[in-house]
Amino acid sequence: MGPRLRAAREHRGATLTGVCRATGISPSTLSRMETGRRKPTLEVVLQLAKEYGVSLDELAGTAPAPAAGPRTSAPLSFGDDKAVLPLTRYVGGLHAHKHVLPTVEEPPARPRQISHDGYEWLCVLYGRLWLALGDQDLVLAAGDVAEFDTRTPHGVANAGPGGPVEYLIMFGPQGERLRPRTLPATGPRVRQPN
Repeated sequence: MGPRLRAAREHRGATLTGVCRATGISPSTLSRMETGRRKPTLEVVLQLAKEYGVSLDELAGTAPAPAAGPRTSAPLSFGDDKAVLPLTRYVGGLHAHKHVLPTVEEPPARPRQISHDGYEWLCVLYGRLWLALGDQDLVLAAGDVAEFDTRTPHGVANAGPGGPVEYLIMFGPQGERLRPRTLPATGPRVRQPN
């Protein structure tokens, strides 16, 4: 159940700290449950299902597969005006989100970095995205891709005036990675911040 708990939290775009504040569960307890080192009680699972807006069946992995066909999802909004549109509805395994960062008037401060278990693939669709990855600062433009182990501290921001930024994220909470079927181009393609 641990990977499903983590995936449900990340699917909502919630941090471990935020969920712990909302539920009263200690961060160490929730972290151990997400990594499978501790089994949650029914009371805790009910509380987390309510917080994440999912059913017990989804957290237990017994929910039927979603029906094929078109679906719509309302974007999730966060205090920093970022909008996140979940593109996958299942819990666990690889999942994808579309993120939109609003236009900024002035160049931002260096993005706040976080780290957690998993592996991430990020693709910029529109605008210029500032990716702070460890001690590196990268500015990615439309069509640029980055992939990294999310245990490396990382954070993103709109790289400056000029419009919003749209990007896709595919995330493997257990370190699942994408498997390219073609050989990568030789040499990295990185844009440095201006």
